[in-house]
Amino acid sequence: MKPRFLRSDTVRLLRLGKKRRKLQKWRRPRGRHSKIRRKRVGYPVQPGIGYGSKLSIRGLIKGKEPVLVETLKQLNSLSKNNLVILSRRLGAKKRIEIVKHAHSKGLSIQGVKENTK
Repeated sequence: MKPRFLRSDTVRLLRLGKKRRKLQKWRRPRGRHSKIRRKRVGYPVQPGIGYGSKLSIRGLIKGKEPVLVETLKQLNSLSKNNLVILSRRLGAKKRIEIVKHAHSKGLSIQGVKENTK
């Protein structure tokens, strides 16, 4: 499992995400005396090539391949190992129609609870 790569001083400063996880994003350390940039022992690690995911699972979400769906025709060509991601351009009427059709087909949808009808 790869570690969480955090920007330096995220544990100290509120504006860098001390209590707000959404703000905790990786930024490369550029400081002259930065211990993280120098890769000192006991400090957070930097991202590198060795932390990459395996090719077999790269790009998958919960073990399923994500597919952007905009129409019912696209939904019919999907299988159980696909994860449906609804387009942002869909209106409410077509969105509800696609969700019902996906549930009847047994497909999982990103961001929609499974037990909704």
